[in-house]
This record gives sequence, structure tokens and C-alpha cells, in this order.
Amino acid sequence: MSIWVSGKDLWSWRQQACQQIDPWISDPLVRLERQRELDWLILRVAELDRLALRLGTLEDLPQVELTRSLSTLSEIWQKRLQENVPLQYLLGTVTWRDFTLQVAPGVLIPRPETELLIDLAHAACANPKAEFMNWADLGTGSGAIAIALARSFPGTLIHAVDCSEAALAIARQNARDLGLTKQISFYQGQWLEPLVSLHGKLDGIASNPPYIPSEVVLTLQPEVVQHEPHLALDGGEDGLVAIREIVRQAPKYLRSGGVLLLEMMMGQGDAVAELLQVHDDYCEIQIHPDLTGIQRFAQAYRR
Repeated sequence: MSIWVSGKDLWSWRQQACQQIDPWISDPLVRLERQRELDWLILRVAELDRLALRLGTLEDLPQVELTRSLSTLSEIWQKRLQENVPLQYLLGTVTWRDFTLQVAPGVLIPRPETELLIDLAHAACANPKAEFMNWADLGTGSGAIAIALARSFPGTLIHAVDCSEAALAIARQNARDLGLTKQISFYQGQWLEPLVSLHGKLDGIASNPPYIPSEVVLTLQPEVVQHEPHLALDGGEDGLVAIREIVRQAPKYLRSGGVLLLEMMMGQGDAVAELLQVHDDYCEIQIHPDLTGIQRFAQAYRR
């Protein structure tokens, strides 16, 4: 249902919401981040040009169409400030690449940097050794990677695995919403174990597994520690437990020329490359940076 307010009223609400940040947050950098989140929230619920916020012309608009009332926005904003609940959970959606996903507590909120994993998959498909008709997405969460692969490669079959039934329920709903149920199959289990029928048949495996060392998880931002599933974050003592297991299992499932793509944490590039190098089954091992230059992704082909 659409709700119409004047630009002046929405601008006034934004100004009040900005003032509410100070009592809760003292760090100037965090305050700036909250202001950015506030604008993100407004843009998510308003039919509004981003420049209207940036240039301050919002106040001059006679009417703005909203999907949430100003009172509902106030409730959402207070929960964000007082309880550290991520806005994505409060709105129930997140935009990732070129589509919108449902998200809820119990499923990791997909991050922008993970989008580059799909670009690497595109580049890998240019490899003449592979046809890339069967992909696995391990630890699918909201289904973001599986859905992006399915949308990018319409002829590809995606096998999406997660150990969390709560996450799988959301991923299945996202696949239904985007009309991809015939292209994506979902499995509950640990990594590749549910895919025993696909030994030697996968053309690609992509995964954003938990990779944060256990002792580091509790030092993350409050919204992450308090609300996002630790199951999707905690990679064990060195952060590499899941990555190590995927690297070990993947050669049984990949056909010759198939590709393995993994996301990892800053500082793990050398360790992950070494894990791949000690397996004779892998070749053409590469570590790729994200847009900030941080070593973020590992790529290797099955001999």
C-alpha cells in the first residue's frame, strides 16, 4: 500500500532521525555510517531520486510515495539505534546485484563484496575446458549466489546446500519469488555431502563459507554479533575449518576442468593458496582481490 507524504515532512523526519543518532553513538565514524544507513532506509521505502537526499531538494517536493508510514519508519529506526538490529532484517529485504532477496534472522545478510564471486564465475566460464552446466553453491544462506548463478547462466543447474533449515526456507522462497525453482535444487546438509550422486559431475563449486576465527567473531560490530547467525560466520580456531573441508571434498565432485571458487577473509590468501597447492588435484590456483584490494577470493581448477 502506498503512503503519500510531503517532501517537507519526510525531510523533517530525516532531520529528527539524524539527531537521534548522537545519544546512542559517540564515535564520529560510526555516526557517519548511521547517517548513511538512514539515507539507505529512506531510499528503500521511498520513490525518490538519490540526488534529492544528497542535494537537499527533498524538502521542495510536493509529494513522496512511501511503502512504510513515518511512524513505522520511526519504529524501525529506534530498533536500529537501540537494539542494533540490522535494517535489512527490519525491512525483511536486501538488494543484491540486480535483484531483491528476503532476509530474516537466521540467515546471513549477503554482502556487496560477495557479488564479485559471480563475476569470477563469468570469467571462469570463458575457459574453453569447461561447459559449466552443473554448479554447487555451498552454504547458500539466502540463496544469493545460487540465484545469481541461475540468472547469469539460464542453462545451468544449481545445487544449493545449507545445514540450516531456516536458511533453506528463505532461500527456497527467494527462488520461488524470482521464478527459478526449476533451475535450483536445495539440499540440507554439510557442504558437498548431500550431493553424492554428483561425484565427478560438477562443473563449478562456489562458496562463501564461514571464515572468521572464533575469537574474532565476538569482536565484530554489535549488529553482527547480536543478530546474525554465528553458524555462518565462525570458521573455527583459525577460520579455515570450512574452507579446508571444501578443498578436501571438492575434487571428488568436480569434473576435470571444473572450477572451485571460495570467498575468504583478509589475510587468509596465502594459507588458502597453500591448502589448494598441497592437493595434486588442483591447478591454475589464483587469489583475487575485492574492490578494495583485499585478497578475498580463491580460484582453482580440477586437473
